[in-house]
Amino acid sequence: MSDWLSPEEWTAVRLSLIVATTAMLASLPLGLAIAWLLARGRFWGKSLLDAVIHLPLILPPVVTGYLLLIGFGRRGPIGQFLHDWFGIVLSFRWTGAALACAVMGFPLMVRAIRLSIEAIDRKLEDAAGTLGAGPFWVFLTVTLPLALPGILAGMILCFAKAMGEFGATITFVSNIPGETQTLPSAIYTFTQVPNGDAGAMRLTLISIAISVAALFASEFLARLVGRRIAVE
Repeated sequence: MSDWLSPEEWTAVRLSLIVATTAMLASLPLGLAIAWLLARGRFWGKSLLDAVIHLPLILPPVVTGYLLLIGFGRRGPIGQFLHDWFGIVLSFRWTGAALACAVMGFPLMVRAIRLSIEAIDRKLEDAAGTLGAGPFWVFLTVTLPLALPGILAGMILCFAKAMGEFGATITFVSNIPGETQTLPSAIYTFTQVPNGDAGAMRLTLISIAISVAALFASEFLARLVGRRIAVE
């Protein structure tokens, strides 16, 4: 692959994989908590929380990126706090690209996990509770294993969304080669320069291959986990 791709193209592929993986793993703990809260919780404002979580799917990605820039930029309230107290800078950095991708992929992860939790028979959780298990232990030993196929599906959906994210990312962290230029940004750059069609096509094929591989991996892992749960 190194002979087929230029160093700049290979850097964009590697950076996309790092950004997408970071976005997926960073979103997982909060995604699990929010999904369980929406699936099992009863509280005022549940519909509002659900709407806020799914807002990135409705808003134009550029608007989401602009809101991130306002909030997490160097002069934004959150961004300035992170910089002054922890020395963390997100805007125009690859970590900011991971944040933008996580925000865009988070609703897909939450929805997949939530549907998986809602499909679990509540009687199984109630039975564990009657045997003396606390809520956290019930979640850890009953809910989590049964929801594992949905969790895997949500992770893959978040990863795939992060791999293809463009609008929010380029608005928040720009298109800096070697720092924030992911696959979609690199493809866009190739389409804007003369004789860039070959490079755009190479990266497009790489992007398709990664996405298809992720979907096949999701299907394989879901079936494997489903068989294991059925045997147990």
